[in-house]
Amino acid sequence: MMLAKLGRDPHEIVPVSAADDARVLRRIDIALLPLMLAVYFLHAIDKATLSYAAVFGLIDDTDLVGDQFSWLGSIVFLAQLVMQLPFALALVKLPIGKFTSIMVLGWGLTLTSMTWAHDFHRLMVARFFLGAFEASVGPSFVAITQMWWRRREQTLRVGSWYCMNGLTWVLGSLITYGLASIDSHMRPYQIIFIFFGVVTVFVATIMFFWMPDSPTEARFLNDDDKVIAINRLRSNHMGVMSREWRYDHFLEALGDPKTWLWFVMIFCVSVPSNGIGTFGVLIIKSIVSDPFKTMLFNVPVGIAHASTVAISSYASMKWKVKGPVISILCLPPLAGLSVLLLAPEDRTAVRLTGFFLLSTFTGITPLIYSWSAQNTAGDTKRKTVSALVFIGASAGNVLGPLLFTPEEAPRYSRGLKANCAFFSLVIVFAGITTAYLRRLNRSHSERRVALGKKAEVMDMSLETAEEVGEEEEEERRDDKAFSDATDLENEDFAFVY
Repeated sequence: MMLAKLGRDPHEIVPVSAADDARVLRRIDIALLPLMLAVYFLHAIDKATLSYAAVFGLIDDTDLVGDQFSWLGSIVFLAQLVMQLPFALALVKLPIGKFTSIMVLGWGLTLTSMTWAHDFHRLMVARFFLGAFEASVGPSFVAITQMWWRRREQTLRVGSWYCMNGLTWVLGSLITYGLASIDSHMRPYQIIFIFFGVVTVFVATIMFFWMPDSPTEARFLNDDDKVIAINRLRSNHMGVMSREWRYDHFLEALGDPKTWLWFVMIFCVSVPSNGIGTFGVLIIKSIVSDPFKTMLFNVPVGIAHASTVAISSYASMKWKVKGPVISILCLPPLAGLSVLLLAPEDRTAVRLTGFFLLSTFTGITPLIYSWSAQNTAGDTKRKTVSALVFIGASAGNVLGPLLFTPEEAPRYSRGLKANCAFFSLVIVFAGITTAYLRRLNRSHSERRVALGKKAEVMDMSLETAEEVGEEEEEERRDDKAFSDATDLENEDFAFVY
């Protein structure tokens, strides 16, 4: 459509020079990443407000008993689990920028309303709607990342917005410390709810008017740069935005073994992720007791979280592998959980060290998101696989807090032992997934030979623009890069393991 608009051959393969690639990439990063980072920061902190509220008296003020606080942590993800498949259809059919910004507005208004929730039932209703609106953000951001960045670039971009989870521990804790210190007739957690709710509404308004629904609608690119923005993604072989829901691709996603391998992995890492996320502040509080010091102890933990995501994303991009990096990231949490289980309660420094070792688990989730996204093609299949991966994450996040209860403080032995088992399973399934993707690459190679093509092709989507050179134009002239073919249908698709 863009080529026809410019009076050029619609089937022309547009060569993209290294200079043009870098220039357009820089514009895309500057225009989209700050907004995505802000939204995901609020996405992370809006859920974390429950933990902050617990530190400042929410449990006692609302008369929560038994596992009710655990259910407040789980209900958000139960709502997300329910909403994923409807949102997958919406992401194919609806303009993604407008749809996502309306969802952000909904959760901002919901969080603001939590200020006046004074009992368990009202809190549960508010948390359910919070989760329902937030359910769109992860899949939307994965889809936006696939729409704008090459596969080499996607891991760092997914890692960058997922880094906001770590930044939440740093800035969120410092902001919460300041908000809780305000002298007011309102309780500290009420001030926290209303502040972050209003900020979220403000950011949603900006997003509605700025986030484009596709590269052809980007205000920050001229027509020639829009063509470059689209054509620089040719080597991804991931298809294009179709606005057509294809049931054959939906069924292929359900029957694809790698879909369920990622489902299991994300479930296994999400159980400890939300369990530690919900009860982590209380674990620290059981070690240092003072609530304000607890908030400050979150700062180095958050720095460790963000650093881990950044380093692991860069390593994965540099080494061009995901499975081995994921397995390595599971080892420090296994050591940290063992320390928390075995160290005496009076060994404060040792137990805090064990808790800090848990920080590397935050690097695993974005790698699984990008791993699944980079190995799925076809618009409907991409959205379906993304939805199923987020259903797995939601299911794990529902279970995670239920393995902990306040009555088990300060040991929380049941939850910590279960988390050890889940991290071990992640290592096992990362190895299985790597082996399966290598097998799929061999199968595609055999299909190419049968069709008279080269057995081995250079996966240019994982190379820099300088490394690709000018060989792409001729080599890709008869490929299916911009067809709506799935990864299994397209013999030129290269799987990343």
